[in-house]
Amino acid sequence: MLGIDLRAARATWTVILVALLCLTIYSIRRTLFLFIVALLFAYLLLPIVDFIDRVLPMRGSRTPALAIVYVLLVAGLIFTGIEIGTQVTDQAKTLAQKVSDYLKPEQVQNLPLPQAFKPMGDRILSVLRAEVQQHYQQILETLPQTALKAVGAAANVVFIVVVPILSFFFLKDGRALQRYVVGQVEDALDRSILREIAADLNLLLAGYMRALVLLGLSASVTYGVFFSILGVPYAILLAVIAFPLEFIPMIGPLVSTGTILLVAAFGGFHHMLVLMAFLAVYRIIQDYVISPHLMSTGMELHPLLVIFGVFAGEQMAGVPGAFLSVPVMAVLRMLYQRLERVRFRKEIVSEEAGQVAK
Repeated sequence: MLGIDLRAARATWTVILVALLCLTIYSIRRTLFLFIVALLFAYLLLPIVDFIDRVLPMRGSRTPALAIVYVLLVAGLIFTGIEIGTQVTDQAKTLAQKVSDYLKPEQVQNLPLPQAFKPMGDRILSVLRAEVQQHYQQILETLPQTALKAVGAAANVVFIVVVPILSFFFLKDGRALQRYVVGQVEDALDRSILREIAADLNLLLAGYMRALVLLGLSASVTYGVFFSILGVPYAILLAVIAFPLEFIPMIGPLVSTGTILLVAAFGGFHHMLVLMAFLAVYRIIQDYVISPHLMSTGMELHPLLVIFGVFAGEQMAGVPGAFLSVPVMAVLRMLYQRLERVRFRKEIVSEEAGQVAK
């Protein structure tokens, strides 16, 4: 009718809807990332909430268990902030002041590097000082703008409050939402498949988040103890920095290692070879022994695929993309395997039904 091909029109309409959906997702990508982080945080707390919920005598609501977990979480954060936060703040201020002093144009003293690194360090420092001397006025003019950007970045602290709140609702109503979604499917076999996918997803994401936290704690505690014993400058600060960087596959540990070596050399640490040997041995143990053991639940991804996913995710979405690359690939792998099993199961059911009909 009117020369319009209905099949072509439907195909065009489908393409337009998909394009609009992709544009919408891209436009709200920050909000989506916030909700994804909240969901992952909820999976991190889920085993603790389930354990306390089973122990408590009251039944019918998870709110008491959630309240207990959140009270313990806040108390732990306050205690950690009091015990470690002050040391981290003091060391960060000292390091920042020291870097600022060495980069001043009028500064003439050399870096406190070990003797073997002094020639290279002095050359690098002279180049940096020359750049600072040349652009000193521009640096002073841009300081107010930098301060305003820092204030804007401080607004992201709101996320620290919003994420636990969203996680609370995910933990409180997640199972009810899951039952509602499954209940919308009429076919009994499809409902069973959705339940199995949800169970696999719960197991995979909970195991992944638990593994990340354990890897971060392992690196942070090990670094803190070893650096303190060895006398590495700014030991507590470096140990704390290593914790969140373990959450970013590949890139995070590399940045952490580079930062530790740079700060230690800048601080005049005289046993750099010992430090480099320790970091090399620890990375081997962490990456090839501890990490595979902790990531064994549903994360069977080839290292080449992980490397590709991390770099591709970083190019597409920066640090959030690198952080989400591994769980996204693991979820896609799990869905593919589950759907293949479903297709095989349905083929068997169809064959059995055909045989019965004959």
